Amino acid sequence: MFDTAFWIKNQVYGNRIVLFAPLYVSSPCVNDCVYCGFRHSNEAVEKRTLTMEELAEEVRVITSVGHKRVLAVFGEHPDSDVHYICRALETIYSTKEGRNEIRRANVNAAPLSKEEYEIVRDVGIGTYQIFQETYHQDTYRRLHPKGTLKHSYKWRLFALHRAYEAGIDNVAIGVLFGLFDWRFEVLGLLYHAMDMEREFGVGPHTISFPRLEPALNTPFTTRSPYLVKDEELKRIIAILRCAVPYTGLILTARERPELRRELIRLGVSQTDAGSRIAVGGYKEMEKETIWDRQQFIINDTRSLDEFIYDLCQDGYIPSFCTAGYRAGRTGCHFMEFAKKGLVKNFCVPNAILTFKEYLLDYASPRTREMGESVIENYLQQVEQWQPVLARKVREYLARMEAGERDLYV
Repeated sequence: MFDTAFWIKNQVYGNRIVLFAPLYVSSPCVNDCVYCGFRHSNEAVEKRTLTMEELAEEVRVITSVGHKRVLAVFGEHPDSDVHYICRALETIYSTKEGRNEIRRANVNAAPLSKEEYEIVRDVGIGTYQIFQETYHQDTYRRLHPKGTLKHSYKWRLFALHRAYEAGIDNVAIGVLFGLFDWRFEVLGLLYHAMDMEREFGVGPHTISFPRLEPALNTPFTTRSPYLVKDEELKRIIAILRCAVPYTGLILTARERPELRRELIRLGVSQTDAGSRIAVGGYKEMEKETIWDRQQFIINDTRSLDEFIYDLCQDGYIPSFCTAGYRAGRTGCHFMEFAKKGLVKNFCVPNAILTFKEYLLDYASPRTREMGESVIENYLQQVEQWQPVLARKVREYLARMEAGERDLYV
């Protein structure tokens, strides 16, 4: 089954791994989720909302190492309303220094009304991500106390239906594994994906499967009876890849480096790298952990360059591609390619081009040397199944050597 999952992923997307950086923009929250370090009642964690100037400084650090896409994360609080989210996205896109820029900003934020989604849509977001956390209703109500906005199971369950109705056609779902039995949660994810496809003709653009991790003054994270073991997580990823082959699967830096290496082979298509999850944490990159400003602990603090080097060693091609979003390959149009296994015709060439940018502008000498051989290997593969496209990619690579950037298929 593990081999099948890896085969499916390569048939649909090719052997590329898309990279992004999580960007925590605000942490004050009106909710009191039992498992969350940012819960309203947890006074041990400092809550912060970045000013636009502070946010721009975070973006400059993220882009200075080569990132081109971020996942902007917001707490559910009046100070982080839809208008703040829009200002933050505008700041992220407009903060540029030379060749350093963010080309795609995805959002992880609270459920919105249809009218609010329309406002966010017009700013130009990539994917809107909302995790149900747990699909088990009794567990959901127990972990999300009454009197909080998040207590309403159905408001959250149908949040991305409203996003679709507002014209946002790339949405993302996920579960926080460890809150209830993982088998039930996997089925919840699959039924959610099936329902979206039935209602709107397009399933989730990505599915995430984070596990509970320790957080400051949050004992539930280590005492839950449903904590997921490493072998169970492997099964979760393989099942999702086989059951929802067209969907991107996101692995996070919550997991240890050696385990991430094993998990990526089971069908993962996206992951973060060089991550800091404290609000304002990129400004303090030398600190791997800032306990009193983080939502939870991360276990992989490798730099982006170190992570990329390890990917290359394992035969993957790193990708910073944002072309699908900007070329209109979203929603149903994207699924049309993905379900037929054709999206890799775009993914692999664009991975080559964006990886070349990284090697030219940001890579360490050893990563550059390793990366050039990876690019040549994948170019030869493209030449075997699309020789005309391969010639175009080689032409683009030559233009990039001469100084051009942001060339894509």
